[in-house]
Amino acid sequence: MTTAPQEWPRPAPPEALASAHAAGMRLTIDLDALVRNWRRLAGRTAPAECAAVVKADAYGIGVSHAVPPLVSAGCRTFFVALPEEGARLRAFAPEAAIYVLNGFFPDAAALFGGAALRPVLGHRTELEAWAARGGGPAALHVDTGMNRLGFRPEEAEALPADLVARAGIDLVITHMACADEPDHPLNAAQLARFRALPAQLSGVRRSLANSAAIDLGRAYHFDLVRPGIALYGGGCRPGGRSETVVTAEARILQVRAAPAGETVGYGATEKLARDTRIAILSAGYADGYPRSAGRGALPPAAVAIGGRAVPILGRISMDLIAADITGLPSGAIRPGDWAELFGPTIPIDEAAAASGTIAYELLTGLSRRAARRHLGGEGG
Repeated sequence: MTTAPQEWPRPAPPEALASAHAAGMRLTIDLDALVRNWRRLAGRTAPAECAAVVKADAYGIGVSHAVPPLVSAGCRTFFVALPEEGARLRAFAPEAAIYVLNGFFPDAAALFGGAALRPVLGHRTELEAWAARGGGPAALHVDTGMNRLGFRPEEAEALPADLVARAGIDLVITHMACADEPDHPLNAAQLARFRALPAQLSGVRRSLANSAAIDLGRAYHFDLVRPGIALYGGGCRPGGRSETVVTAEARILQVRAAPAGETVGYGATEKLARDTRIAILSAGYADGYPRSAGRGALPPAAVAIGGRAVPILGRISMDLIAADITGLPSGAIRPGDWAELFGPTIPIDEAAAASGTIAYELLTGLSRRAARRHLGGEGG
C-alpha cells in the first residue's frame, strides 16, 4: 500500500516573520523626526534647495515610508544610486526630480525614460549616449578630488558646449572627500576647483554639499544641497547630531549569573573580574549588529537597558549578545524586556564607532528579520 506524502505547513513569507511578537530585534522608525531633520537643514541652507538622498531603500528605513512625508513637507528633489531605485521611488514622488548618482546604463534606457529619471553623467561615453537618445534633463558630475566618479576638471573644460546642451544638463555636482574633517585642506581645494568650472557650465545650477559639507558654511551650499545621513539621525561631526530617527532594540532572552574567573562567549575572550549578572540579547551580526563591537572594541561598545548604558561582554555571536547588568538593580531586568542597541541613549554614531564603522553602514546593513514599526509620517 502506498502512503501519501505528508503535507507540511507552508512557511510564512519573510515579512510575516518580522513581527514584534516573533522577532528578536525591533526597529522603531520616527518619520516625524526624519521630516524635522529635513526641515531643519532646509531652513539652514535656504535659499539653496534642500534635496534628500534616499538610496539603499532610504538608508534602510524604507522608501515607501520615508518619501511620502518628505514630499508632503516640500522636498522636490531626490537622489538614488541606481535606476531600479529611482523607478521604485517614482511611485511615491510622481512630480519630483529624481537623479541617479551611478550614471546612465544604456541597457536600462527604457527604465530611465519610463520613470523620468535623470542620470548623473560622469564620463564622455555616457554623456554622448545620453545625448544620442534625446538628452536631458540630467546632471554632470565633475570630480574635484575624490577620484571616484566624474569628469576631471580638465575633461569638463574640453567638453563641447553643444554636447552639454544636447544632453540637457540642468545640474552640475561634485562630491566632498573630507567634509567630516572641517580643517582638512582638501575641503578648500575642492571648493576652489568647483568654483572654477568651465564657461559651458556657467548657467547650470550647482550642488556640492552632502550632509557634512553643509556644516562647512554657506560657501559650500551653492544652489542645491544633498543631505543623506543627517536626515536619518547621523551626526557628521561632534555637535552636529540630528534627531534620532531609528531606534534598534533587542529582546532580552535570559538573565544569568556567572562567578568571577569564568569567561563569556566564543574564544573565551572576556574573563570576568567579578561575580557578574549577564543579560543575553536576541540579536547579533546576522541582524546587522557588527561582530567587531564585541570584546576589544575601542571605544567600548555598550547597549542601554532601562535608559542606562551597560557594557557588552565577549564577542558578538550570529544571533546573540551578552551584556553586563551587574550595575543595574537586581530583579529589575527580566526575560522579555528590551535593550537598546542604538537610539536616544546610545547614539547611532557612538554605536558605529564602537564597531569600527560609520552610521551609514550600520543603518543600511540592518537585517530584514528585524520587526519594523513606523511612527508618524504625515509631513511633520
